Amino acid sequence: MTNDDFADVTATEIARRLVGAPVLGVTRAAGGRNSRVYRVDAGTRIFALKQYPSLQDDPRDRLGVEAAALKWMAEQGLNMVPRLVATDPASNSALLSWVEGSLVRNVGDSDVDQAAHFLAELHRLGRSSGFPDCHLATEACLSGAQIEQQIRTRVADLDRLQDEVALGAFLGGDFAAALRDFLAAARSMLSSAGLSFELELSPRRRSMVPSDFGFHNALRNDEGRLTFIDFEYFGWDDPVKLIADVLLHPGTPVAVELRSRFRATAEKLYGDDPDFATRLRAFYRLFGLRWVLILLNEFHPERWRRRVLAGASEDWTEAKERQLGAARVMLMNLLA
Repeated sequence: MTNDDFADVTATEIARRLVGAPVLGVTRAAGGRNSRVYRVDAGTRIFALKQYPSLQDDPRDRLGVEAAALKWMAEQGLNMVPRLVATDPASNSALLSWVEGSLVRNVGDSDVDQAAHFLAELHRLGRSSGFPDCHLATEACLSGAQIEQQIRTRVADLDRLQDEVALGAFLGGDFAAALRDFLAAARSMLSSAGLSFELELSPRRRSMVPSDFGFHNALRNDEGRLTFIDFEYFGWDDPVKLIADVLLHPGTPVAVELRSRFRATAEKLYGDDPDFATRLRAFYRLFGLRWVLILLNEFHPERWRRRVLAGASEDWTEAKERQLGAARVMLMNLLA
Protein backbone atom coordinates (compact mmCIF):
# COMPACT_ATOMS: atom_id res chain seq x y z
CA MET A 1 0.00 0.00 0.00
CA THR A 2 1.43 3.41 -0.99
CA ASN A 3 1.47 6.44 1.30
CA ASP A 4 -1.38 7.93 -0.75
CA ASP A 5 -3.42 4.72 -0.40
CA PHE A 6 -2.83 4.72 3.36
CA ALA A 7 -3.83 8.40 3.62
CA ASP A 8 -7.03 7.76 1.65
CA VAL A 9 -7.98 4.84 3.92
CA THR A 10 -7.34 7.00 6.97
CA ALA A 11 -9.45 9.81 5.47
CA THR A 12 -12.34 7.39 5.01
CA GLU A 13 -12.14 6.35 8.65
CA ILE A 14 -12.05 9.98 9.81
CA ALA A 15 -14.97 10.89 7.54
CA ARG A 16 -17.14 8.09 8.92
CA ARG A 17 -16.39 9.21 12.45
CA LEU A 18 -17.16 12.89 11.81
CA VAL A 19 -20.25 12.39 9.65
CA GLY A 20 -21.79 10.03 12.19
CA ALA A 21 -23.69 8.23 9.43
CA PRO A 22 -22.91 5.82 6.58
CA VAL A 23 -20.36 7.18 4.11
CA LEU A 24 -20.76 6.01 0.51
CA GLY A 25 -17.49 7.32 -0.86
CA VAL A 26 -14.40 9.42 -0.11
CA THR A 27 -12.45 10.76 -3.07
CA ARG A 28 -9.43 13.02 -3.23
CA ALA A 29 -10.23 16.54 -4.40
CA ALA A 30 -7.92 19.28 -5.59
CA GLY A 31 -6.56 20.72 -2.39
CA GLY A 32 -4.12 23.37 -1.33
CA ARG A 33 -0.35 23.20 -1.38
CA ASN A 34 -0.20 22.06 2.24
CA SER A 35 -3.47 20.31 3.09
CA ARG A 36 -5.32 17.31 1.66
CA VAL A 37 -8.98 17.80 0.75
CA TYR A 38 -11.48 15.00 0.11
CA ARG A 39 -15.05 14.91 -1.13
CA VAL A 40 -17.22 12.87 1.22
CA ASP A 41 -20.46 11.44 -0.19
CA ALA A 42 -22.92 10.49 2.51
CA GLY A 43 -26.25 9.73 0.85
CA THR A 44 -28.01 12.97 0.05
CA ARG A 45 -25.30 15.01 1.78
CA ILE A 46 -21.85 15.97 0.53
CA PHE A 47 -19.03 17.24 2.72
CA ALA A 48 -15.39 18.27 2.38
CA LEU A 49 -12.85 16.63 4.66
CA LYS A 50 -9.74 18.76 5.13
CA GLN A 51 -6.60 17.24 6.64
CA TYR A 52 -4.13 19.87 7.79
CA PRO A 53 -0.34 19.40 7.81
CA SER A 54 1.07 17.37 10.68
CA LEU A 55 1.79 19.46 13.76
CA GLN A 56 5.22 17.87 13.76
CA ASP A 57 5.96 19.51 10.41
CA ASP A 58 4.09 22.75 11.13
CA PRO A 59 3.29 23.57 14.79
CA ARG A 60 0.84 26.33 13.84
CA ASP A 61 -2.74 25.52 14.81
CA ARG A 62 -4.20 25.78 11.32
CA LEU A 63 -7.22 23.69 12.30
CA GLY A 64 -8.02 25.75 15.38
CA VAL A 65 -7.67 29.07 13.56
CA GLU A 66 -9.82 28.07 10.59
CA ALA A 67 -12.46 26.45 12.79
CA ALA A 68 -12.74 29.59 14.94
CA ALA A 69 -12.89 31.82 11.85
CA LEU A 70 -15.62 29.80 10.13
CA LYS A 71 -17.63 29.57 13.33
CA TRP A 72 -17.41 33.33 13.85
CA MET A 73 -18.40 34.08 10.23
CA ALA A 74 -21.37 31.72 10.50
CA GLU A 75 -22.49 33.53 13.64
CA GLN A 76 -22.26 36.83 11.74
CA GLY A 77 -24.38 35.47 8.87
CA LEU A 78 -21.66 35.54 6.20
CA ASN A 79 -22.65 33.12 3.46
CA MET A 80 -19.66 33.42 1.10
CA VAL A 81 -17.65 30.78 2.99
CA PRO A 82 -18.01 27.06 3.78
CA ARG A 83 -19.72 25.97 6.98
CA LEU A 84 -17.83 24.14 9.70
CA VAL A 85 -19.54 20.84 10.47
CA ALA A 86 -17.15 19.10 12.86
CA THR A 87 -13.50 18.89 13.85
CA ASP A 88 -11.22 16.01 14.83
CA PRO A 89 -8.14 17.39 16.64
CA ALA A 90 -6.70 13.88 17.01
CA SER A 91 -6.22 13.63 13.23
CA ASN A 92 -5.90 17.41 12.70
CA SER A 93 -8.92 17.36 10.39
CA ALA A 94 -12.13 19.30 9.81
CA LEU A 95 -15.41 18.38 8.13
CA LEU A 96 -16.82 21.27 6.10
CA SER A 97 -19.81 21.84 3.86
CA TRP A 98 -19.02 20.96 0.26
CA VAL A 99 -18.64 23.89 -2.15
CA GLU A 100 -19.56 23.32 -5.78
CA GLY A 101 -17.48 25.38 -8.15
CA SER A 102 -14.28 25.67 -10.13
CA LEU A 103 -11.05 27.52 -9.54
CA VAL A 104 -10.98 31.14 -10.70
CA ARG A 105 -8.61 31.10 -13.65
CA ASN A 106 -9.60 34.42 -15.22
CA VAL A 107 -10.59 37.24 -12.87
CA GLY A 108 -13.41 39.50 -14.03
CA ASP A 109 -15.25 42.61 -12.81
CA SER A 110 -17.80 40.57 -10.85
CA ASP A 111 -15.06 38.64 -9.05
CA VAL A 112 -13.36 41.85 -7.96
CA ASP A 113 -16.66 43.31 -6.74
CA GLN A 114 -17.54 40.16 -4.78
CA ALA A 115 -14.13 40.09 -3.13
CA ALA A 116 -14.46 43.75 -2.17
CA HIS A 117 -17.95 43.13 -0.77
CA PHE A 118 -16.70 40.23 1.35
CA LEU A 119 -13.84 42.32 2.76
CA ALA A 120 -16.23 45.19 3.46
CA GLU A 121 -18.44 42.84 5.48
CA LEU A 122 -15.46 41.57 7.46
CA HIS A 123 -14.33 45.13 8.15
CA ARG A 124 -17.80 46.19 9.28
CA LEU A 125 -18.44 43.13 11.44
CA GLY A 126 -14.99 43.21 13.00
CA ARG A 127 -15.83 46.55 14.56
CA SER A 128 -19.11 45.40 16.10
CA SER A 129 -18.72 41.72 16.94
CA GLY A 130 -16.28 41.84 19.83
CA PHE A 131 -13.71 39.58 18.17
CA PRO A 132 -10.70 39.56 20.57
CA ASP A 133 -8.05 42.17 19.74
CA CYS A 134 -5.34 39.70 20.72
CA HIS A 135 -6.30 37.27 17.93
CA LEU A 136 -3.87 38.46 15.26
CA ALA A 137 -3.61 37.02 11.78
CA THR A 138 -0.71 34.65 11.20
CA GLU A 139 2.44 36.68 10.45
CA ALA A 140 0.56 39.93 10.96
CA CYS A 141 2.49 43.01 9.80
CA LEU A 142 1.57 45.95 12.00
CA SER A 143 4.58 48.15 11.22
CA GLY A 144 7.28 48.61 8.65
CA ALA A 145 9.76 47.20 11.14
CA GLN A 146 7.75 43.97 11.38
CA ILE A 147 7.67 43.63 7.59
CA GLU A 148 11.44 44.13 7.47
CA GLN A 149 12.00 41.59 10.25
CA GLN A 150 9.87 38.97 8.48
CA ILE A 151 11.80 39.50 5.25
CA ARG A 152 15.18 39.25 6.98
CA THR A 153 14.11 36.14 8.88
CA ARG A 154 13.04 34.43 5.66
CA VAL A 155 16.33 35.39 3.99
CA ALA A 156 18.32 34.05 6.95
CA ASP A 157 16.40 30.74 6.81
CA LEU A 158 17.19 30.40 3.10
CA ASP A 159 20.83 31.39 3.63
CA ARG A 160 21.26 28.45 6.00
CA LEU A 161 20.48 25.96 3.25
CA GLN A 162 23.60 24.22 1.98
CA ASP A 163 24.75 23.66 -1.62
CA GLU A 164 22.24 26.13 -3.10
CA VAL A 165 24.68 28.25 -5.09
CA ALA A 166 22.18 29.87 -7.47
CA LEU A 167 19.83 30.71 -4.61
CA GLY A 168 22.64 32.29 -2.59
CA ALA A 169 23.77 34.40 -5.53
CA PHE A 170 20.23 35.69 -6.08
CA LEU A 171 19.65 36.56 -2.42
CA GLY A 172 23.02 38.20 -1.96
CA GLY A 173 22.86 40.10 -5.23
CA ASP A 174 19.73 41.53 -6.85
CA PHE A 175 17.46 40.76 -3.92
CA ALA A 176 19.70 42.39 -1.31
CA ALA A 177 20.03 45.53 -3.43
CA ALA A 178 16.26 45.76 -3.92
CA LEU A 179 15.62 45.30 -0.20
CA ARG A 180 18.03 48.13 0.62
CA ASP A 181 16.42 50.48 -1.89
CA PHE A 182 12.81 49.59 -1.04
CA LEU A 183 13.40 50.03 2.70
CA ALA A 184 14.93 53.45 2.15
CA ALA A 185 12.04 54.51 -0.09
CA ALA A 186 9.43 53.29 2.42
CA ARG A 187 11.07 55.12 5.31
CA SER A 188 11.31 58.32 3.28
CA MET A 189 7.68 58.15 2.15
CA LEU A 190 6.39 57.57 5.67
CA SER A 191 8.60 60.28 7.15
CA SER A 192 7.33 62.79 4.59
CA ALA A 193 3.77 61.98 5.71
CA GLY A 194 4.65 62.26 9.40
CA LEU A 195 4.32 58.51 9.96
CA SER A 196 6.60 56.06 11.74
CA PHE A 197 8.24 53.03 10.16
CA GLU A 198 8.73 51.42 13.57
CA LEU A 199 5.49 52.28 15.43
CA GLU A 200 2.89 49.50 15.57
CA LEU A 201 -0.49 50.24 14.00
CA SER A 202 -3.15 51.06 16.58
CA PRO A 203 -5.96 48.48 17.11
CA ARG A 204 -8.64 50.87 15.81
CA ARG A 205 -6.96 50.93 12.39
CA ARG A 206 -6.68 47.15 12.05
CA SER A 207 -9.25 44.99 10.32
CA MET A 208 -10.42 41.38 10.33
CA VAL A 209 -8.59 39.74 7.45
CA PRO A 210 -8.40 36.21 5.99
CA SER A 211 -4.65 36.85 5.45
CA ASP A 212 -4.08 34.31 2.63
CA PHE A 213 -6.96 35.88 0.74
CA GLY A 214 -7.31 36.14 -2.99
CA PHE A 215 -8.80 34.59 -6.08
CA HIS A 216 -6.48 31.60 -5.70
CA ASN A 217 -8.60 30.73 -2.64
CA ALA A 218 -12.01 31.10 -4.24
CA LEU A 219 -14.40 28.81 -6.11
CA ARG A 220 -16.88 30.11 -8.70
CA ASN A 221 -20.17 28.29 -9.31
CA ASP A 222 -22.16 28.15 -12.55
CA GLU A 223 -23.99 31.38 -11.67
CA GLY A 224 -20.71 33.24 -11.17
CA ARG A 225 -21.02 33.37 -7.39
CA LEU A 226 -17.76 33.13 -5.43
CA THR A 227 -17.19 31.16 -2.26
CA PHE A 228 -13.98 31.99 -0.42
CA ILE A 229 -12.03 29.14 1.19
CA ASP A 230 -8.95 28.60 3.38
CA PHE A 231 -8.97 30.65 6.58
CA GLU A 232 -6.01 29.07 8.35
CA TYR A 233 -4.35 32.45 9.04
CA PHE A 234 -7.43 34.54 9.95
CA GLY A 235 -7.29 37.41 12.46
CA TRP A 236 -6.58 41.11 12.99
CA ASP A 237 -3.98 42.76 10.76
CA ASP A 238 -3.20 45.93 8.87
CA PRO A 239 -5.54 45.77 5.84
CA VAL A 240 -2.66 47.19 3.80
CA LYS A 241 -1.00 43.76 3.94
CA LEU A 242 -4.24 42.09 2.82
CA ILE A 243 -4.72 44.38 -0.18
CA ALA A 244 -1.07 44.20 -1.19
CA ASP A 245 -1.19 40.39 -1.03
CA VAL A 246 -4.27 40.24 -3.26
CA LEU A 247 -2.63 42.53 -5.81
CA LEU A 248 0.72 40.73 -5.69
CA HIS A 249 -0.27 37.07 -5.34
CA PRO A 250 1.40 35.09 -8.15
CA GLY A 251 -1.17 32.28 -8.10
CA THR A 252 -3.93 34.03 -10.07
CA PRO A 253 -2.90 36.84 -12.43
CA VAL A 254 -5.19 39.87 -12.37
CA ALA A 255 -5.31 42.30 -15.29
CA VAL A 256 -3.83 45.76 -14.69
CA GLU A 257 -7.19 47.54 -14.98
CA LEU A 258 -8.79 45.15 -12.46
CA ARG A 259 -5.92 45.60 -10.03
CA SER A 260 -6.47 49.35 -10.27
CA ARG A 261 -10.20 48.85 -9.73
CA PHE A 262 -9.60 46.68 -6.66
CA ARG A 263 -7.03 49.08 -5.23
CA ALA A 264 -9.33 52.08 -5.67
CA THR A 265 -12.19 50.16 -4.05
CA ALA A 266 -9.96 49.19 -1.12
CA GLU A 267 -8.91 52.79 -0.53
CA LYS A 268 -12.59 53.72 -0.25
CA LEU A 269 -13.38 50.68 1.89
CA TYR A 270 -10.69 51.53 4.45
CA GLY A 271 -11.23 55.26 4.03
CA ASP A 272 -11.88 55.70 7.75
CA ASP A 273 -8.09 55.36 8.09
CA PRO A 274 -6.57 58.53 6.61
CA ASP A 275 -3.12 56.92 6.35
CA PHE A 276 -4.20 53.73 4.56
CA ALA A 277 -3.25 54.86 1.05
CA THR A 278 0.11 56.19 2.21
CA ARG A 279 1.00 52.96 3.99
CA LEU A 280 -0.06 50.95 0.93
CA ARG A 281 2.25 52.98 -1.32
CA ALA A 282 5.11 52.77 1.18
CA PHE A 283 4.86 49.05 1.93
CA TYR A 284 3.68 47.65 -1.40
CA ARG A 285 7.08 46.73 -2.82
CA LEU A 286 8.25 45.37 0.54
CA PHE A 287 5.30 43.00 0.54
CA GLY A 288 6.35 42.17 -3.01
CA LEU A 289 9.78 41.12 -1.71
CA ARG A 290 8.05 39.01 0.90
CA TRP A 291 6.24 37.21 -1.91
CA VAL A 292 9.50 36.71 -3.78
CA LEU A 293 10.74 34.80 -0.74
CA ILE A 294 7.49 32.83 -0.39
CA LEU A 295 8.03 31.61 -3.94
CA LEU A 296 11.28 30.07 -2.68
CA ASN A 297 9.63 27.95 0.03
CA GLU A 298 10.23 24.85 -2.09
CA PHE A 299 13.92 25.08 -1.21
CA HIS A 300 13.18 24.14 2.41
CA PRO A 301 13.24 20.33 2.80
CA GLU A 302 10.44 20.32 5.37
CA ARG A 303 8.26 22.54 3.16
CA TRP A 304 8.88 20.26 0.20
CA ARG A 305 7.96 17.21 2.27
CA ARG A 306 4.68 18.93 3.10
CA ARG A 307 4.05 19.58 -0.60
CA VAL A 308 4.66 15.91 -1.36
CA LEU A 309 2.26 14.82 1.36
CA ALA A 310 -0.33 17.19 -0.12
CA GLY A 311 0.07 15.55 -3.52
CA ALA A 312 3.06 17.12 -5.32
CA SER A 313 4.71 14.62 -7.67
CA GLU A 314 7.36 16.55 -9.63
CA ASP A 315 11.11 16.33 -9.20
CA TRP A 316 12.40 18.51 -6.35
CA THR A 317 15.33 19.89 -8.34
CA GLU A 318 13.03 20.95 -11.16
CA ALA A 319 10.62 22.53 -8.67
CA LYS A 320 13.41 24.59 -7.14
CA GLU A 321 14.65 25.76 -10.54
CA ARG A 322 11.14 26.76 -11.55
CA GLN A 323 10.50 28.68 -8.35
CA LEU A 324 13.83 30.50 -8.48
CA GLY A 325 12.96 31.56 -12.01
CA ALA A 326 9.55 32.80 -10.86
CA ALA A 327 11.19 34.71 -8.00
CA ARG A 328 13.58 36.43 -10.42
CA VAL A 329 10.68 37.46 -12.68
CA MET A 330 8.67 38.83 -9.77
CA LEU A 331 11.65 40.85 -8.54
CA MET A 332 12.17 42.32 -12.02
CA ASN A 333 8.50 43.34 -12.12
CA LEU A 334 8.86 45.08 -8.75
CA LEU A 335 11.92 46.93 -10.01
CA ALA A 336 10.22 48.03 -13.24
